[in-house]
Amino acid sequence: MPTSFTVVPVEAQGEERGPAERDGQRQEEEEEEDERDRGSGDGIARESSPFINNAEMDRENMYEGKNMALFEEEMDSNPMVSSLLNKLANYTNLTQGVVEHEADEDSKRKEVKVPRMGTFIGVYLPCLQNILGVILFLRLTWIVGTAGVLESFIIVFMCCACTMLTAISMSAIATNGVVPAGGSYYMISRSLGPEFGGAVGLCFYLGTTFAGAMYILGTIEILLTYISPSAAIFKAEEVGDETEAMLNNMRVYGTCIITLMAIVVFVGVKYVNKLALVFLACVILSIIAIYAGVIKTAFDPPDFPICLLGNRTLSKRTFDVCAKFTESNNETKTTTLWRLFCDSPFLNATCDDYFSLNNVTEIQGIPGIMSGVLTDNLWSSYSEKGSIVEKKDQPSVAGSEETKMSGLPYVFTDIMTYFTMLVGIYFPSVTGIMAGSNRSGDLKDAQKSIPTGTILAISTTSFIYLSCIVLFGACIEGVILRDKFGEAVNGNLVVGTLAWPSPWVIVIGSFFSTCGAGLQSLTGAPRLLQAIARDGIVPFIQVFGHGKANGEPTWALLLTAGICEIGILIASLDSVAPILSMFFLMCYMFVNLACAVQTLLRTPNWRPRFKYYHWTLSFLGMSLCLALMFICSWYYALIAMLIAGCIYKYIEYRGAEKEWGDGIRGLSLNAARYALLRVEDGPPHTKNWRPQLLVLLNLDSEQLVKHPRLLSFTSQLKAGKGLTIVGSVLQGIFLDKCTETQKAEENVKSLMGVEKTKGFCQIVVSPNFRDGISYLIQSAGLGGMKHNTVLMAWPQSWKQTENRFSWKNFVDTVRETTAAQQALLVAKNIDLFPTNQERFTEGNIDVWWIVHDGGMLMLLPFLLRQHKVWRKCKMRIFTVAQMDDNSIQMKKDLQMFLYHLRLNAEVEVVEMFENDISAFTYEKTLMMEQRSQMLKQMQLSKNEREREAQLIHDRNTASHSAPVVKASVAAAVPEKVQMTWTKEKFVAEKHKTKDSNVSGFKDIFNMKPEWGNLNQSNVRRMHTAVKLNGVVLNKSQHAQLVLLNMPGPPKNRKGDENYMEFLEVLTEGLDRVLLVRGSGREVITIYS
Repeated sequence: MPTSFTVVPVEAQGEERGPAERDGQRQEEEEEEDERDRGSGDGIARESSPFINNAEMDRENMYEGKNMALFEEEMDSNPMVSSLLNKLANYTNLTQGVVEHEADEDSKRKEVKVPRMGTFIGVYLPCLQNILGVILFLRLTWIVGTAGVLESFIIVFMCCACTMLTAISMSAIATNGVVPAGGSYYMISRSLGPEFGGAVGLCFYLGTTFAGAMYILGTIEILLTYISPSAAIFKAEEVGDETEAMLNNMRVYGTCIITLMAIVVFVGVKYVNKLALVFLACVILSIIAIYAGVIKTAFDPPDFPICLLGNRTLSKRTFDVCAKFTESNNETKTTTLWRLFCDSPFLNATCDDYFSLNNVTEIQGIPGIMSGVLTDNLWSSYSEKGSIVEKKDQPSVAGSEETKMSGLPYVFTDIMTYFTMLVGIYFPSVTGIMAGSNRSGDLKDAQKSIPTGTILAISTTSFIYLSCIVLFGACIEGVILRDKFGEAVNGNLVVGTLAWPSPWVIVIGSFFSTCGAGLQSLTGAPRLLQAIARDGIVPFIQVFGHGKANGEPTWALLLTAGICEIGILIASLDSVAPILSMFFLMCYMFVNLACAVQTLLRTPNWRPRFKYYHWTLSFLGMSLCLALMFICSWYYALIAMLIAGCIYKYIEYRGAEKEWGDGIRGLSLNAARYALLRVEDGPPHTKNWRPQLLVLLNLDSEQLVKHPRLLSFTSQLKAGKGLTIVGSVLQGIFLDKCTETQKAEENVKSLMGVEKTKGFCQIVVSPNFRDGISYLIQSAGLGGMKHNTVLMAWPQSWKQTENRFSWKNFVDTVRETTAAQQALLVAKNIDLFPTNQERFTEGNIDVWWIVHDGGMLMLLPFLLRQHKVWRKCKMRIFTVAQMDDNSIQMKKDLQMFLYHLRLNAEVEVVEMFENDISAFTYEKTLMMEQRSQMLKQMQLSKNEREREAQLIHDRNTASHSAPVVKASVAAAVPEKVQMTWTKEKFVAEKHKTKDSNVSGFKDIFNMKPEWGNLNQSNVRRMHTAVKLNGVVLNKSQHAQLVLLNMPGPPKNRKGDENYMEFLEVLTEGLDRVLLVRGSGREVITIYS
C-alpha cells in the first residue's frame, strides 16, 4: 500500500526574533554584503557574480535547512543549492561607472525597479543610430562617383560582411553567460585574458574617441559648407588657399564644439540620453527623404543644372549664368563666366585657350532613375590631387598645356583617390555594432536581444547602404557624384539635391545626427576607459577610474576630450576616418579571434545560447578584418598593431594578475599538450640537448630555502631556456603537512621570482627524506618535458654525527641519478657562488677533464658564459696525461677537438708522476677508516658516541700531529710538471723512485705499524685524490669556478662514507667547485 511522507524542517536553535529585529538584521547583512561586493579596500570594483566570494556568506544563510546535517561541514566552502538559486534570482547588474551612485541610493534601488528595455528599443535602434551617420550623408555619393557603382558595391559589401561576421561572433560570446555593462571590452578580456582585453579595450576606446572627433568635424563641415558659409573665420586670401582656410576653420570651430560638448556631458548625461531619440528621428527622416526623392526622380526629376566647359565641370559659386555671352536687345553682352576666363569684358579680349576652343553646355545634374545614367557610373574614375572633374563622354578640344588652371572656376579634386583609400574612409560608416552589447545591463533579456537586435540592425543598414549605392549611381550624374562639396550645384549637399521635399531636410537632419553621434561618443568613451581602469589591469590609467560622487568619469572625460582634440587638429575628415577604422578593425578582429578560440578549444564553459555560429565564420571574419586593416592603410595598421603590442607587453609585465578563465590560457594548455605529445616520441638529438634541471633545495624549519645561491646559479646556467623544476622534500605525512607544503611552495616561488628563475616548483611530502628525493627524481616533469640533470648542493655538514643520514642520502642520490641515466651537478661551497647582480670582470672558468662521460664538462662553461655574471671569464681546459701518453699530441688533438666544437678555450695537459704514496696520504686514509668505524657504531647512545669520537680524535692528534704536519707541507709543494714523457725521463724517474723509497717505506712502517693494516684500495684512491687535488690547487686555486669530473660511488655500499672523504680531499682548498657526473650519453657534437 502507498506510504505518504511528510518533511518536517528542523527548527532553528535559539529564541525566535521579532519581525522588526529580523528586518534590521537582514538590512545590516545586506549592507555588509554590498560593502564586500564593492571591493576590498583597493578601490577596484569587484565583479558582481553569484559565484564569487560565496565562502564569505553568513553562517545563518549557509546553514539554512539544518536537516542537511550530513553535508554540514562542506557548507563552509560549498553553498546550499537553495542559497545559490536565491542569489542567482536576485542578481542585479550595475551599469559600469555608477557603482558609488548606486550604493548611495541603495534604498531607492530596492524600492523602484529600473525599467528594462526590449530588443527593438534596447539594441536595434541604438545600433541603427550608431551605424548610420556622417559618412552616409557627406561621403557616400563621392565614393560612388569615384569608385564607380561596382567597386563601391564591393567596398560596402566587404565592410558589411566584416561587421556581420563580427556580430555573429559577438552574439555567441554575449550569449555565453551574463555580460555586464562594458560590452566589447568585457567580452574580449574575459575570453582572451587581461593582456588582450586591455590592449583591445584601449584600442576600442581610442577608436570611439576618434569617432567623436570625426563626427564633430562632420558637424562643422555641414555648418560651414552647406548651412552658413559666411560663418567662416578664416577666408582664402589667394586663389588656391581655400582648403587651408577651411582646415583652420575646422580647428577653431572644432575646439569650441568639443569644449561645449564636454561641458554638456559633464553637467548631465541624462540630457544626452533624452536627446538620443531626437537625433535618431533625424537620421530616419533623412533616409526616408532620400528614398522619397529617388521615387520622385522616376517621373519628375528635380531641376539642378550643371555647367560644363567642354567636358570640364564648372563651379557655380562664382557665376550665375551658364553661357559665354547673352543676347539682349540685339546686343551681345559678356557674362560673369567670360570675365573669369578672359582679361576684359569685351568680345575682343584675350581668353583662356581651352575656354576659346570649347563650348559651354548645361546638363541636368539629376537626370532620374529612368535616364540610364547608371551605365555611365558603373566604372571607377580615380584621379590625382588637383585634377579637374570631367564628364567622360562629353566632346572636348584640348587647349595648350601651359595654361594656368588655378583661379579658374573649375571643380577640382582635393585629394588623390584610389580604391584602398576609399575603403579606409568608408569603414567608419559600418561601425557602431557594439551599441547593443554596451548597454546589456539595461536589457530585459540580453542573451536574446543582443544577437537578434544587432544582426537585424546590420542587415537593415547593409540594405540601406547597398541600395543607396545603386540608387545614387542610377539617379545622379557622375560629375556631381565626384563633386565632394557640391560646388557644381551652387554649394548644395549632393545627397540633399536628391532628397524630397527639400535639400534642407538632409542638411538639418545630418547636422543634428552628427551632433548627437559626437555627444554619444563623448559619453561612451569615458565610461569604457573607466571600466578598464577599474579592472586594475593597466596600472598607469587607474587614476581615470575615479569620478564624481555619482560615478561620472570626470578624469576620463578630460582625457577623452584631449585625445578628441588631436583628431580635430588634424582637421580633415578624410584623414581621421582611416585612423579610427584601424582601431575598430582591430577590436572586431579580436572579437572574432575570441569566438574562434573558444569554439575550437571546446571548453566546458562554452555553451552559447546563440547557436548559429561556427569557428570558420569567426576565422573568416578575423581574416577579413586583418585584410581590411592593411587595405585601408598598411602604415596605420602597423602603428595600431604596435600600440596594441606595447599595451599587451606592458600589461604582461606590470599589470595586475587576473585569472578570468580566459581562452588564451586554454589555448596555451592545448598547445602545451600537443607539444608534449610530439616531444614524447624519443630522447632529443645531441644538437638539441640542453640541461633540463631538477634543482634539489633544502628547507629549514621555517620552510625557508637554506641555499638561495643555488637558484641564482640555476638562472645563470639556464638564462630562461629549457625546463627547470625546483623540488624539495618535507618529512612527514601529507595530511598533516598541507599548510607547511603551501607555505614552502610560496617561499620557493617568491625566491624564484627574486632570482629570476623561470620554472616550476614541486614540493613532495614523504615519510623519509631519502624516499622523497627518489620520488622527485623518478616522477618530476611530464611526458617528454622531464629533467635530464639534477643540481644539488654539497652537504657541508656530512661529518657531523647529528646529521648521520645526510651523507647516505647524498650517495644514494648519486646512485639514483646514475640509474635513471641523468646527469648530476654538485655545487660545493654554494654560498660563495655569485648572485645575479655580481659581475666578474676577469678570471677563469677551469675545466678538469679527466674522464669523458658525454662532454657535459665542455657544454656547461659555454652556457654559463652566456650570462652577464660569467661573460668576461675565460675558459681553460686541463686534462691529465698518464705515464704512456704523448702529452704534445694530446694537446694538439684537444685543440682540434675544441675547434670543431666551436668553443674558445685555452688547453693545457698536466702530467702526474707515479711516485710514492706519501705519509700524508696514509694519515688521511687512516683517519678516514677510523671515522668510518666510528660511524658504524651508531647503535651506541648519543653520549657514548660523542665519547668514542672524542677518544679517537684525541689519540690521533696526540701521537701523529708532527709527522702529519710535515707530510702535509711536503704534499702541498707542487710537483715539477713535464710537458712530455721520453724514455730516458721514464727510466730515470723509475730508478729514482725505487732507490729513494725502499728505505723510506721501511722507516714509515716501522714508525706507524697501524698503516700496514690499511685497505690498500682505499690507500690508492686517497693517493689519487691527494695528488689530483695538489695539481688542481697549483693550476686553479684562483679560478672563479672549477669544474671537475665527479667519480662514481663504490658498488659496495660499505665504503659509502669513504667515498665522501675522497670527494672532500679532491676538492679541498678550492672556493667554488662544480662536480659534474655525466649521464653517459653524448651532449655535445662537432656536426651542424
